[in-house]
Amino acid sequence: MTKRKKGYWLLLSLTILLTLAALSTLLPTPGIHKACLLGYMAHCSFTPISTILCLLLAAVVCFTRKRLLR
Repeated sequence: MTKRKKGYWLLLSLTILLTLAALSTLLPTPGIHKACLLGYMAHCSFTPISTILCLLLAAVVCFTRKRLLR
């Protein structure tokens, strides 16, 4: 088993957290008064934009983790 550099698990957990945040923006939520840009009552009213931004940030963190901490 290889030994990971310091900070690897922090960046991995940040990648997972950002991915889960992106997925949670897509969930339909009852009781919301404003529809999202896709036309349904989602958890976040800026659903496609916020999902793409979270996934983009997760990709940047993942790329940084792979590049700097291998």
